[in-house]
Amino acid sequence: MAREQLEEAIVADGNGKEEEVGVMGIAGAGDGDEQHGGGKFSMKSFLWHGGSVWDAWFSCASNQVAQVLLTLPYSFSQLGMLSGVLLQIFYGFLGSWTAYLISVLYVEYRSRKEKEGVSFKNHVIQWFEVLDGLLGPYWKAAGLAFNCTFLLFGSVIQLIACASNIYYINDRLDKRTWTYIFGACCATTVFIPSFHNYRIWSFLGLGMTTYTAWYLAIAALINGQVEDVAHTGPTKLVLYFTGATNILYTFGGHAVTVEIMHAMWKPAKFKYIYLLATLYVFTLTLPSASAMYWAFGDELLNHSNAFSLLPKNGWRDAAVILMLIHQFITFGFACTPLYFVWEKVIGMHDTKSIFKRALARLPIVVPIWFLAIIFPFFGPINSAVGALLVSFTVYIIPALAHILTYRTASARMNAAEKPPFFLPSWTGMFVVNVFIVVWVLVVGFGLGGWASMVNFIRQIDTFGLFAKCYQCPKPPVPAAAAPLPHH
Repeated sequence: MAREQLEEAIVADGNGKEEEVGVMGIAGAGDGDEQHGGGKFSMKSFLWHGGSVWDAWFSCASNQVAQVLLTLPYSFSQLGMLSGVLLQIFYGFLGSWTAYLISVLYVEYRSRKEKEGVSFKNHVIQWFEVLDGLLGPYWKAAGLAFNCTFLLFGSVIQLIACASNIYYINDRLDKRTWTYIFGACCATTVFIPSFHNYRIWSFLGLGMTTYTAWYLAIAALINGQVEDVAHTGPTKLVLYFTGATNILYTFGGHAVTVEIMHAMWKPAKFKYIYLLATLYVFTLTLPSASAMYWAFGDELLNHSNAFSLLPKNGWRDAAVILMLIHQFITFGFACTPLYFVWEKVIGMHDTKSIFKRALARLPIVVPIWFLAIIFPFFGPINSAVGALLVSFTVYIIPALAHILTYRTASARMNAAEKPPFFLPSWTGMFVVNVFIVVWVLVVGFGLGGWASMVNFIRQIDTFGLFAKCYQCPKPPVPAAAAPLPHH
């Protein structure tokens, strides 16, 4: 009975901004998900007004793969086939567990605040606020610092990926110029109010990555193994741990979990959504990375974007274009929490006008644009971000926060969410959490941080900052050039 009442109490009120543009119809407690859109069906509501369990699943799955799909074959060449497959499965389940912990802590925070009569009608709850409410200001500062820095570089990576991909269709412009162009395009995400409004984008985004993943797998199999293919990985510790942290990054895309939950009509139903999304993502990442590594082997060590090794044809161009659109969507996913934080800092978070809020958000896009031009290292930057930021944001902080929130007997007794059916003991949960903290601290942050920074610095030494065209093929010497006269 108490659990049912809690589920009914935790109904996302939405956001005043969404009401202003006519997307938030609030039904009474106890109504089904379908009724939250108001009584009438409208196309605008259908495409724009998303807060169901399915919307959250699409958002999680769509946000998880994105451009990292193109760098996983590169990681397999660093790790070898066996380690690549095993680490994907391992980090996939590890990431699902910590996403579950984040959802539990959100429900705990929200239920405590609602008992105090706090309304979130004009406020989007974020992870750092959950940490603040449950553990105090120091945790808030840590959560804010790691989360914002991770999301900032996550957005940078999307811009780099856009420029890297479009180059394989049109190489008349260099990658740096394409970064300028896509920076301007991605700036339009300032007009999307919140995750509640990503319904159609999440659906399309997952369709796009599904096409791209299966294109990579099938194209690699049709292409067959290249002549003298070699599968020597792993050969060096630096490469091994760089690849491992890229996979850690792949399944650490839930820095936006709290915002996705808050956009749901009933966030308490989130619990296992991330796990179900991860299981689907396995069907995309494992076949595509394995097939590419089987076909091209060690060649991938010098091609961090999988598109670069496949023959240019209509199928590849379609995959590139779909990934470009999806990267625009993922840029919005990564930037929206940053927009919220900035709005709260400057006092614009409860402003009704969508245009005023869009204008206020623009300063966030500028540093992202600039960083993408400075560090255009597609692949290595994923590993660096994974080791130094994702390790804390997504794995260590949620696990520690869960241990500390429920360290007392009274907190466990009054917990809004009890341990899951497959691990019904609080002690068991704490043991798993301690294992995650130690493993990620040593292997992810320690060894992974060392390896990814060595690799990253090597890229800077090789290509320089502000590289005009990172990993572009060298232009051939013109055959028609007149020979130099001999004296």
